[in-house]
Amino acid sequence: MDKSLIRQIALDQKTTFEKKGDFVIRTLPDNFIASKKIAVISGIRRSGKSTLLKQISDNLSAYCYLNFEDERMLDFTYRDFNSLYEIFLELYGDQKNYLFDEIQNIFGWEKFVRRLFEDGKKIFVTGSNAKLLSSELATALSGRYIKHELYPFSFKEFLDFKKFSFKKYYNTKEKAVLSRFLNEYFEHGGFPEIVTGGNKKELEQLYQDILVKDLLVRFKIRETKAFREVALFLLSNISSPVSFGNIRNLLGIKSVTTVKNYIDFFEEAYLFFSVYKFDYSVKKQIINDRKIYCIDTGLSNAVAFKFSENLGKSLENAVFLELKRRGKEIYYHKNKKECDFILRENSRITELIQAAYEMGDPKTMQREIDGLLEAAETYKISRVSIITLNQEESLKINGVKIKIVPIWKWLLELQ
Repeated sequence: MDKSLIRQIALDQKTTFEKKGDFVIRTLPDNFIASKKIAVISGIRRSGKSTLLKQISDNLSAYCYLNFEDERMLDFTYRDFNSLYEIFLELYGDQKNYLFDEIQNIFGWEKFVRRLFEDGKKIFVTGSNAKLLSSELATALSGRYIKHELYPFSFKEFLDFKKFSFKKYYNTKEKAVLSRFLNEYFEHGGFPEIVTGGNKKELEQLYQDILVKDLLVRFKIRETKAFREVALFLLSNISSPVSFGNIRNLLGIKSVTTVKNYIDFFEEAYLFFSVYKFDYSVKKQIINDRKIYCIDTGLSNAVAFKFSENLGKSLENAVFLELKRRGKEIYYHKNKKECDFILRENSRITELIQAAYEMGDPKTMQREIDGLLEAAETYKISRVSIITLNQEESLKINGVKIKIVPIWKWLLELQ
């Protein structure tokens, strides 16, 4: 690639990058910036990775920056990394900090980053492909990096943007405002551009960009109709157990392996997540039905179904995403009854959670409690939770303490 063009791109990009204005401060792990290791930020397209890099850059005295998703970089190859390094030295001198956006687009990137690292540089990289990043990091950069997965805005971050203050108790007017914001968050999700720009129609375009740019093109998928149908099926069955065989039969896909590959691709792009039925046998976990969740409630509402008809799905998906943000290892329980979320730390089950939009109907309440009690007995847990829209109370049944908490309190960690 022509060196003068690389120089021009680097100058243009840094000027644009430094113009990024006010933004919601995202939470980072302790020591993420100060650590000497390579800092890796991964997440779905448009989740705010570039903005997070800008947040990080504000803590640095000086740095070099490049975004590899620029269309002018299409001819950039591994051989051009040395030219890029020379350009950085010419423009900015021998800098300590290097910020690279969507670097996984360039084959062999990890070798260049390793070279900088071994020269004592601090490197921050972002990427939108979980498997690609993981495989490359595990080989060339093993033990040399720390990783942070970035999701669309949490409810806390959403309220930060809305300038709504956090506190344990709210008066009636404040609760009404909070309720309106919660409803908006469930319906339209937390993608930063949607929250800040307000154009909800962009969610459909974002979905198409993820399917086409991050999946169909990258993985060279030929059966585009089947691929899109599987994606739509999953969006329409959020929080429900699904099996590869059933999807194959319902949609007329060629094989179970094809369905599995498609779902793996979706997960690599952070569009969907699979939750396994808990079993102490890993083999049984793999063959059992999975529950599928989407990266953003707004995305599923915009593409697959009407929000007002699927409030329960949106609430359960929101609970799942918050558990992921908190770094939990998540499963579900199903025997005679079902429990939505089982949380495991090392080899021990630590927490059981049901997600229920409302439990005004006695049958609904009994079903949720029965699922919790069965799981509590199975895993010897004495304290469990039900997360609802508004209901709040404490129960004790058969020696099990059940805490029913409104989702806004749980999301804001105020309970």
